[in-house]
Amino acid sequence: MTKIPRHRIRLPQLDFSRERESDVYFVLDHEDGRAEHIRFHDYDRIYNLPGLYEQIFYERLKCDSPRFLALRMHEVLAAAGDDLNRQRVLDFGAGNGMMGEELAHYGVSRLVGADISEAAKDALWRDRPGVYDAYYVGDLSRHDDDLMTALGGWDFNCLTTIAALGYDDIPVAAFHRAFNLIADGGWIGFNIKETFLGQSDESGLALFIKRLVAGEFLQLYHLERYRHRISIEGNPLHYCAVIGRKLASMPDE
Repeated sequence: MTKIPRHRIRLPQLDFSRERESDVYFVLDHEDGRAEHIRFHDYDRIYNLPGLYEQIFYERLKCDSPRFLALRMHEVLAAAGDDLNRQRVLDFGAGNGMMGEELAHYGVSRLVGADISEAAKDALWRDRPGVYDAYYVGDLSRHDDDLMTALGGWDFNCLTTIAALGYDDIPVAAFHRAFNLIADGGWIGFNIKETFLGQSDESGLALFIKRLVAGEFLQLYHLERYRHRISIEGNPLHYCAVIGRKLASMPDE
């Protein structure tokens, strides 16, 4: 088994609480003395270094969302008379497979990842080979007939999107198309920063999520505020876990 390297990471002594999420960074110290500033959303750079994503987000910043959401979905489905091992899952915004690894513990029927990043796919096959049945790279915000046909062939009845909504990571149009790939009656599980569900947020994503959970397209089974991870300053960052059953596809408007 290949030994995963340890990286010398420093968190800057700065207060990012009033800054844009895209401006937050950490410092990676190299053996040659270079100090590299890497933004949290520079995923391709992070994925290229084995173990760096896990070390910064899961060890240092205590991210718990994949474990938490997989467990909650297991509990919610069981209470509804269903089971995760019956689900054909599209893990959308799958990154390097952290959520897929958690879902695999529950023996899902099929597990397919999709992400816009080729580096994420490479990191997945490097670090978690065999977890996913397939992994697709593409941009669902731009309609791609070949990609949509390939994904549609899996007959998904479950969608997960973890730590990927908001901050321009996944455009609204892409999540919309992913949602519509799931069969009616299928399960939807995602998380989102709590501020997106606040009354004052009228961004495109916030309005889309509020409309989604209003009841016409999604029957809400579970909504829970929880600690997603801690910030650089050591403060808890709260997200909302949303789990429900798809009632109907959303129209293209």
